[in-house]
Amino acid sequence: MAKQHWKGSVLLAPVPPTLVTCGTMESHNVLTVAWTGVLATHPPMTYISVRPTRYSYGIIMEHREFVINLPTSAMMQATDFCGVRSGKDVDKFAVCHLTPEPAQTVQAPLIAECPVNLECRVTDTKEMGTHTVFEAEITGVNVDEKYLDSKGKLNLQQCGLMAYAHGEYFSLGRKLGNFGDSVRKKKKKHKKNV
Repeated sequence: MAKQHWKGSVLLAPVPPTLVTCGTMESHNVLTVAWTGVLATHPPMTYISVRPTRYSYGIIMEHREFVINLPTSAMMQATDFCGVRSGKDVDKFAVCHLTPEPAQTVQAPLIAECPVNLECRVTDTKEMGTHTVFEAEITGVNVDEKYLDSKGKLNLQQCGLMAYAHGEYFSLGRKLGNFGDSVRKKKKKHKKNV
């Protein structure tokens, strides 16, 4: 089959639709951000891209902190609402029945209903056309204990997270494998002595 060539665009999918909280426990907001990812492992670095016209932009610029909350598929309606309504007009925590909880290393609250929360402190900003990129160090991670196995390992598949692809939300499917499977040596089967 032939491929069509289009002009450059942001056709990269799927991405995680995250709920980003900012402000303080007393005065907070939440917005949906799908443009986020990992920048480095050591130190753990991430980023979010936010339009300067968004209500949360000024809050993040002032406090230089935020929390990336990973919502479940069951939270799709709340995630969508927080992306299309402004915190200057409505208390999105109240409307979406989200519970703010104190973080350990930043002032911005966590969302209790999200199974994973990444506490972030801004280290740099970059103007990138329509958006500003907030680079941040991940200063703490909070994980709901019900998703930990007996060895303390996080089972992300059980969290029921979702993905976002060009205006559509998807629940994540079945696990296909593990990192390194393509090069991992197969265990030899031992023959039993007869």
